[in-house]
Amino acid sequence: MARNADGRLPAWQEIAAGAQAMIDDGLFNRFPKPDVVLGQHVMVGPAGSLGWRTGVVTSAADSLQIRIFGRGAHGSMPQASVDPVVMAAAIVLRLQTIVSREVAPTDAAVVTVGSLQVGSKENVIPDDGIIKLNVRTFDEGVRKRVLAAIERIVKAEAEASGAPRTPQITPLDRYSLVMNDPAATKQVVDSFRRQFSPDRVQEVQPTSASEDFGSFGTQWKAPSVFWFVGGTDPDAYAKARKDGRLSELPTNHNPRFAPVIHPTLETGVEALVAAAQSWLSA
Repeated sequence: MARNADGRLPAWQEIAAGAQAMIDDGLFNRFPKPDVVLGQHVMVGPAGSLGWRTGVVTSAADSLQIRIFGRGAHGSMPQASVDPVVMAAAIVLRLQTIVSREVAPTDAAVVTVGSLQVGSKENVIPDDGIIKLNVRTFDEGVRKRVLAAIERIVKAEAEASGAPRTPQITPLDRYSLVMNDPAATKQVVDSFRRQFSPDRVQEVQPTSASEDFGSFGTQWKAPSVFWFVGGTDPDAYAKARKDGRLSELPTNHNPRFAPVIHPTLETGVEALVAAAQSWLSA
């Protein structure tokens, strides 16, 4: 397997390539079509709990890289430049208005700028800059509207700045919606309710996290069910909930996100076994 420039193996799952890599490697040819595709993921929630829902489970996601072009100059002579630092700042601020002013309150979308790299010296105005951003949506119409708005804003801000070149917008990766089949979900959840106490099996709202798990069911044309396993220390979760500070709990990808091993591990194993048994015994 090819390694990254730093010698590490690539994190395929985090670039929406893991599931597709398995499919491209002949997964569907090596194994017969399954009756159901099952998956789970640890998330914020009381350890030992399970979260499920039918229909949309996780959002669609699009990651983009935007390269903007300016004209470099000495920091003491800004009049000789087209400053990509100012251009990038204007773009980032204007992107924040997409969700607040172009997406209906009854819809949902997230636009996050996660990386902004412009220049390397305080007294040098650079030639160009890189912006990397991520979009999450639950509806294809909203997705297209948001992506179109991003392109419009980026090009307009470059034009307003007098940029010598049109920005380059490059897609990086994309996750499709994960959809749970209603009948298959009911069968799995019924098995959970036989295995666990009622307070541990809760219906949840869709999450703006994204997964490439859905590729298996969609391309195999098999029903799929995906659920969440809570991994947060129950006492810490209860206290945060009582104090109205659930949003401050460390989430996935936060360096402080550290699921408690027990009962998270046991719950995950039991959930997968219970779900599988509901089909093997059917």
